[in-house]
Amino acid sequence: MMAEYLLFATERYALPILAPLAQALHASGQSVSAWFADGAAGSQLPGVPNVDLRQALALRPRAVFSAANWVPPFIAGAKVQVFHGFNVQKRDSARGHFRVRGLFDLYCTQGPATTDPFRALAEREGHFAVAQTGWPKLDPLFREDGGASAALRAPAAGRPVILFGSTFTERLSAAPHLYEQIAADIARGERYWLLTLHPKCSEALFARYRALAGAHAAFIEPEQVMAAQRAADVLVSDTSSIVSEFLVQHKPVVTFRNRVPQPHMIDFDEATALPAMLDRALAPEPALMAEIRRYAETIHPYRDGCSSERVIAATEDFLAGELGVLKRKPFGAWTRGLQIRRELGYWGPAKR
Repeated sequence: MMAEYLLFATERYALPILAPLAQALHASGQSVSAWFADGAAGSQLPGVPNVDLRQALALRPRAVFSAANWVPPFIAGAKVQVFHGFNVQKRDSARGHFRVRGLFDLYCTQGPATTDPFRALAEREGHFAVAQTGWPKLDPLFREDGGASAALRAPAAGRPVILFGSTFTERLSAAPHLYEQIAADIARGERYWLLTLHPKCSEALFARYRALAGAHAAFIEPEQVMAAQRAADVLVSDTSSIVSEFLVQHKPVVTFRNRVPQPHMIDFDEATALPAMLDRALAPEPALMAEIRRYAETIHPYRDGCSSERVIAATEDFLAGELGVLKRKPFGAWTRGLQIRRELGYWGPAKR
């Protein structure tokens, strides 16, 4: 029997997370719609109709898959958190990745590094369930992409391909600091660059990096980032979630002033050292590769491209009562629900 599912996002960077889920739902014969609010408003996923708040209420979806920190609690269906990134320790756990707001019924975690802490929280709090599924966003890294990554790599004509991706957090971003070195490396033409920035970066920064596109570089839009990760040999970044995404492929990453540098990274502090760091990454020593594989197993052990299917299966298990009975949501969830109502301008009845 066909059921209705709803995808929810508030930023454009959620689109590559939700797209594989939509494809998996369609493949299983289910109906899926999307409600894109705030920074994601106006975005579109292929074959997925967009709805507004009142239409989302009328749908009474079986489940809502959220790639945001919140979800409207007054919409029907199980509220499923699928995450908008890996835990890259930009801030402490109480304010960051492991903050529990009382809005979600099910957390679909990416790997042991997130599963274990969330299961401990679930045991303590009792008002949500946890299932380790892997992350839908990474499904395209491990299955055919219709030639998208090959098309991005083709202009390199045999040269090494370097992907640059930076966080928008100003105090952590490498983009302002590495621009001159990246521009110089592009001008030399020995390597081919794929350049991308977080959608929240400034327009001025976007303009500078877009201007580097040419015979030795291409600028990559957010919707192309997964194909770019497949196409690249090495990533240059900072304290961004893309570091973990890229490492799952067992490829080296060069990080500029990472907030918490670790053995699976090639971290450096001086911009002028970038060429030497790239040389090292393109000929990685065995010890580095061993650390990369160890880390990848911890954060995302799945390499089959089927995390979306596991998220859907876990949601069905939850709805069937196979993941236990939840306690009532905490008082904080009620107050947050009021805030969401005020922000959205909706004071009508909740749908269940």
